[in-house]
Amino acid sequence: MIVDHALGSCLYDQDGRRFLDFTAGIGVVSTGHCHPRVVAAAQEQVASLIHGQYTTVMHRPLLELTEKLAEVLPGHLDSLFFANSGSEAVEAALRLVRQATARPNVIVFHGGFHGRTVAASTMTTSGTRFSAGFSPLMSGVHVAPFPTAYRYGWSEEEATAFALRELDYLFATVTSPQETAAFIVEPVLGEGGYIPGNTAFFAGLRERADRHGILLVMDEIQTGFGRTGRYFGHQHFDVFPDIITFAKGIASGFPLSGIAATAEVMARAWPGSQGGTYGANAVSCAAAVATLRVIEDEGLVGNAAERGTQLLDGARSAATAGSPGASGIGDVRGLGLMVGSEFTAADGTPDPVRAKAALTVAADKGLLMLTCGAYMNVVRMIPPLVVTAEEIDEGLGLWSEVLAEI
Repeated sequence: MIVDHALGSCLYDQDGRRFLDFTAGIGVVSTGHCHPRVVAAAQEQVASLIHGQYTTVMHRPLLELTEKLAEVLPGHLDSLFFANSGSEAVEAALRLVRQATARPNVIVFHGGFHGRTVAASTMTTSGTRFSAGFSPLMSGVHVAPFPTAYRYGWSEEEATAFALRELDYLFATVTSPQETAAFIVEPVLGEGGYIPGNTAFFAGLRERADRHGILLVMDEIQTGFGRTGRYFGHQHFDVFPDIITFAKGIASGFPLSGIAATAEVMARAWPGSQGGTYGANAVSCAAAVATLRVIEDEGLVGNAAERGTQLLDGARSAATAGSPGASGIGDVRGLGLMVGSEFTAADGTPDPVRAKAALTVAADKGLLMLTCGAYMNVVRMIPPLVVTAEEIDEGLGLWSEVLAEI
């Protein structure tokens, strides 16, 4: 479709046809499309200052954003660096952990997505499409299992115990803890298939990080700013990261990203090592301040939790309607407004053909979604945080029609 305009949870094409947007710009338009308060803040800022490079000058939107982030970030994360994209934030975190620890290696987790620049794509294992064709990639990145219970065919407890055992084996065979700077992990695998972590797994990472002087980096780029029904995804799991990366939902569609760390860790960065011409752009910062105020004033974190439960329960009901296995969906999972339905064949193998067909039929009916997962066989639903109960019901009704047709 070619979009003519958008508002809230809906997109409209050039013919005026309405589409329910369960992509949210890949989780970006947290306050919905063109929220009037975000639009007004951006318009006002454009008229006074568009670009004020923040290693040269300060500007009011940056200072206001910093103050606003202090209200919502975990209290121990009290130092910030701003960039433009998620990939840049991940690269900034990588630079920081290596400088802060004077160690060369990082450990990432199977199925994680961290970006498409060289370092970020080296750390990405959610699909070879993100790293193929421009080797050699960066050295010093090692991969440990994530507790993906459905793929292994185990309980969550079994998958978690396996993942932590293999992490210890990695320490014994591939990268010594004394040469490991950081764990970099998503609270919920995004491109990897919408797979939430769990409290025991993250507690295991935190314990090993503390024991060996390793930094724990939570990639909150897709899970941050209310998406999971908590302000940050890691808050579901009672874990305290040393650094988080953020982007996507912070500015309702304007490019802005960053990292938050403890002042003690950030102070170990080499002077002048971090920077960027467009980081903390004044218009993006103004939009971000408005976004955070809307999230607070409209109770959007709570709405994400409530609507997320409604969406997950409804997607599970749709997957099990009719005769056993008729939907072709083997697993439905998620956290907050991140819900994935995994299509599998009768023998349990991934079924990307049916997932793609589901997207096509859904779009024809006016429901926009995306796929993810290593085999692109997981259909993901990511409505904006402003989505209403009625819009969730509408989307689930269309989804049930799709499953019946395919």
